[in-house]
Amino acid sequence: MRLLYRFQLNAMPLIAAATITTRSAMRLWPSKLAIPAAVSSANAPSATSIMTTSTIARWIFMVSVSLPAMDQAPVLRLGTVTSTQDVARDLAVGSIVTADYQTGGRGRLERRWESPPGTALLVSFVLEPSPLLSLAAGVAAAEACGPRVRLKWPNDLLFNGRKVGGILVEMTPEKAICGIGVNLTWAPEGAAQLDQPRDELFGRLRERMAVWAAATDGEVLARWRQRSATLGRRVRVELPGKTTEGVAQDLGPRGELIVDGVAFVAGSVTHL
Repeated sequence: MRLLYRFQLNAMPLIAAATITTRSAMRLWPSKLAIPAAVSSANAPSATSIMTTSTIARWIFMVSVSLPAMDQAPVLRLGTVTSTQDVARDLAVGSIVTADYQTGGRGRLERRWESPPGTALLVSFVLEPSPLLSLAAGVAAAEACGPRVRLKWPNDLLFNGRKVGGILVEMTPEKAICGIGVNLTWAPEGAAQLDQPRDELFGRLRERMAVWAAATDGEVLARWRQRSATLGRRVRVELPGKTTEGVAQDLGPRGELIVDGVAFVAGSVTHL
């Protein structure tokens, strides 16, 4: 049985609003919150919500929990956060964080990711570390978005040739935080928007992430090649102090891009 609870942090008497003035996490245990009369205390959710922002925490969020089974980490549905990556960083493997708005969203190379509230799918998955996780997440996101979404190395989603989303993976020895953002009802100039219901896209993405995060390296590489908009075309690869142009021929065994026989493990890629 799956129930959905809605908690408002600045509402009384549920719980007092909290001001977080340090970067340390504040844990709010649902076992200390008021439990609806329809749910017995024996089946009360034991999920943990973690806030890691330096501003006043006036969040409205939802916690999705399974009752009575608690073998899966909760999905935290947040209002405004600095970044879903910031919240997810302190959660257990298996956790998922979504938000309506990010005040400090970012992509690769510390580039800003901005969108008006409620106009994009903003989600971070806490997963087991994997060298090919960025490519696996790209495959999962492309499949969730639909057949017209293609992949641009290393971490972009393209819709009709324009960027519609991106992926950011932050790795530690213990876990990986995989952030995915997709423009839905708004896009900056020159970008694309998908115009799909957010909850439906999230449901498909969650299912595809479970599949591709567990896939073998060979399966990930083969599927990425099939969804690629980069392979087979001329590209420019820019690195600090060096620019290379050539044909993107293939992926290497660890996901590196092969351009005219040279392997690139990082770089900003432009389709020519």
